[in-house]
Amino acid sequence: MCGIVGALSNRNVVPMLLAGLELLEYRGYDSSGLGLLAGGQLQRIRVKGRVSELARASADASAPIGIAHTRWATHGEPSEANAHPHLGGDTILVVHNGIIENHAQLKARLMTAGYTFTSETDTEVVAHLIHAELQRSQNLLAAVQASVAQLEGAYALGIASTTAPDTLICVRKGSPLVLGSGFHEFFFASDIAALLPFTQRITHLEEGDLAVITQDRAQIYDAAGQPVERPCRTLDISPESTDLGHYRHYMQKEIAEQPAALASTLERALQLGFQPALFGPQAEAIFSQLRHVRILACGSSYHAGLVAQYWIEEMSDLAVSVDIASEYRYRQAREPDHTLIVAISQSGETADLLAAVRSARERGNVSVLAICNVPHSSLTREADMVALTYAGIEIGVASTKAFITQLAVLFTLAATFAQQQQRISRETLQHYQHALTRLPQWCSDTLALENEISQWAHELSHAAHALFLGRHQLFPIALEGALKLKEIAYIHAEGYAAGELKHGPLALVDETMPVIVCMRNDRLTEKVLSNLREVEARGGQIYLIGEPGAAALAPFAHRVLEIPGSGDLAAILMTLPLQLLAYHTACRKGTDVDKPRNLAKSVTVE
Repeated sequence: MCGIVGALSNRNVVPMLLAGLELLEYRGYDSSGLGLLAGGQLQRIRVKGRVSELARASADASAPIGIAHTRWATHGEPSEANAHPHLGGDTILVVHNGIIENHAQLKARLMTAGYTFTSETDTEVVAHLIHAELQRSQNLLAAVQASVAQLEGAYALGIASTTAPDTLICVRKGSPLVLGSGFHEFFFASDIAALLPFTQRITHLEEGDLAVITQDRAQIYDAAGQPVERPCRTLDISPESTDLGHYRHYMQKEIAEQPAALASTLERALQLGFQPALFGPQAEAIFSQLRHVRILACGSSYHAGLVAQYWIEEMSDLAVSVDIASEYRYRQAREPDHTLIVAISQSGETADLLAAVRSARERGNVSVLAICNVPHSSLTREADMVALTYAGIEIGVASTKAFITQLAVLFTLAATFAQQQQRISRETLQHYQHALTRLPQWCSDTLALENEISQWAHELSHAAHALFLGRHQLFPIALEGALKLKEIAYIHAEGYAAGELKHGPLALVDETMPVIVCMRNDRLTEKVLSNLREVEARGGQIYLIGEPGAAALAPFAHRVLEIPGSGDLAAILMTLPLQLLAYHTACRKGTDVDKPRNLAKSVTVE
């Protein structure tokens, strides 16, 4: 989950490397480093801490070739000694994202050969291994190819060497890596965001690809060592999309961008209606034979999948299962014929999800639909069908607009299934379409309640624990609200189905326990109100988010927030106050909102 970036140019690359690392800090921020190659000499600058500290340490550095890294610790504590790049002999520098699973065996062999290790990382093994192979071949490309053939695990590597002073090499297996090209300069990075300030001409490396970069070209070799061409695409993404602007944090900016993100995501669906063509040319044939839907995801995307389970089962006659990807991949269940795997991911590079999708293909004759925010990610390239979310680049570690747009796509998927099966009336479809048309404005109106939510946050910031409750489609939203508060405010929070309150969690409720509740005005309202009476009787402080009229239904609540609109889209709209509540609570507590401790955004390791 680290971030890597490399650059080769006829100008000083240090400012570019630092700018790229700043945009990759969501991938890790416990240490950082630069490896520079100038005049045949290597220079290494490493610090424990943020990229801002690295920038101060490298203020006078200059080089036309360099690699850089920002770290999320997997092997070894955060320290300068464990920071990348790592040295192989005195001629090799390596940066690495991923995990080398057989590093212990390789380390033992290298130590027997006389190599000394100065860090606790698995990456240092790679640097020494390349150095050892270079002694045999006297050719950097051959040495790197021989070395990666011995590695087990997932990795994206950037390599510089004094033996090839005008060259950079990068290679990927199971971890994302993209190339960027400019005028007589080339770049690589673990995320497109790092390259946007310099170029929009991007080439995605395929699994096992290796690129040899010089000032004139980037030659790509496939996993078999054969030269190949990969398509170069010009992105339609503004470099300003990574600017913070007038916002205090990226999370705040991304919360505010949600109405526009929803409008972009829903544009084609509203034009075509709920047609299978939304999901690709194969969708109509696949959907017509469906019997089972298996949703695979992690984190917030998993919560989106849980909401979709309610929607799909309610609108169609399909059986739906939702699994955490890291658990599914180790189960032994077979997949019945005519199963659709719906894989949900912001980045499309989540290691557990990719492994789970591949495992599902081994268990039966399944089709895969990817719901993803990155069009040329590993997930979208492996899927049979793709539904893109148009959330734009999301830099804050805690997902906001990516989650909301996933829900929007999943709602259209559920309605499409219903129409395909002729289980829904034209009037209901028109009602759904009208609601989706109004959804961006409803979101804007809900976000306008921010000042009131900020007052809630002032009270919540003093709590040590919090309980989130919801029923039906709002139960997963309670899980999501609790997750957000844990992630960025460091308050222990649990999400529960409200009906489960008396089966255990009620024992925790007293006057010090805030209970945040999402409630619709529907057939379950009385059930939820009964649960809230149980909280009131124990002295719990109830913070209620509801539809218009909620305050009259629950006059005993400590605080009530009535959101505009809602209905079938309650799960989407009620997410917004929970995001704002977590954000403002974190601000009150003074935590690092965009970079919460111990977390990184793109989880590219198991």
